[in-house]
Amino acid sequence: MAETPQPNSTILHPTFFMLTGIPGLRGAQTWLTLVFGPMYLLALLGNGALLAVVWIDSVLHQPMFLLLATLAATDLGLATSVAPGLLAVLWLGPQPVPYAACLVQMFFVHALTAMESGVLLAMACDRAVAVGRPLHYPILVTKARVGYAALALALKAVAIVVPFPLLVARFEHFRAKTIGHAYCAHMAVVELVVGNTWANNLYGLALSLAVSGVDILGITGSYGLIAHAVLQLPTREARAKAFGTCSSHICVILAFYVPGLFSYLTHRFGRHTVPKPVHILLSNIYLLLPPALNPLIYGVRTKQIRDRLLETFTFRKSQF
Repeated sequence: MAETPQPNSTILHPTFFMLTGIPGLRGAQTWLTLVFGPMYLLALLGNGALLAVVWIDSVLHQPMFLLLATLAATDLGLATSVAPGLLAVLWLGPQPVPYAACLVQMFFVHALTAMESGVLLAMACDRAVAVGRPLHYPILVTKARVGYAALALALKAVAIVVPFPLLVARFEHFRAKTIGHAYCAHMAVVELVVGNTWANNLYGLALSLAVSGVDILGITGSYGLIAHAVLQLPTREARAKAFGTCSSHICVILAFYVPGLFSYLTHRFGRHTVPKPVHILLSNIYLLLPPALNPLIYGVRTKQIRDRLLETFTFRKSQF
């Protein structure tokens, strides 16, 4: 619980905040643009190409690829909600962000993160049905149901994240305008609040545990069903083929949850042992690494997408 300082040391209704990037790195921040810049470019080009391929090729208008397109759209939104401001701060130094824009960014970053976790769960369920009930898959998993699932995941993400900016907006007094972070993370803004922030802290912790915990349990259960179905297949080749259909999804899950779990644990339990610049660096990697890697993973490991991309580039090359 934050102690209330003297009135003359507080700021009433700030019109803007200052994002400082990664405190403690000083001039070294500029060099990080060589890391995060290519990540963002890769996220834009890779996910844009995936969306274009799925949109253009009617053969790919199947539930699995529609879920992949949903993941790509989420990745585009997530990377774009963070990267432009991050690169500006790293390259140009501390940057002002209007108060309202800060709350909007807070909403989109957390909502899209929750959306991505939900899409990964939906993709795990899709693979579980495809491997465990292959004959019933076309009946159980349809394009319409995928559309309803994507809409439900989006509405859920909005509903559970809207309280974040609302809980911050109820405060009038802040200790300072400077946010020691590269984007408007919920807890980074709450640290500046003058007043009782127990509701913010409790809701943030409960939401992190509930959303990630439920999705991880669902994904684990889905892969338990997949493993059970694969082990019942008669030949080694059949088992390898069935497991191969899930390999790309497993790689994407690891790319999203491993950095996220490490970032969460260091933030919650390593405050006094892990330096703050490491916390902030990890949180930015967590948000930008999956959008950069996901299209590479699916582009390389999914035959239909790989072949379609090669056909497109070969056709364009033959025109010149």
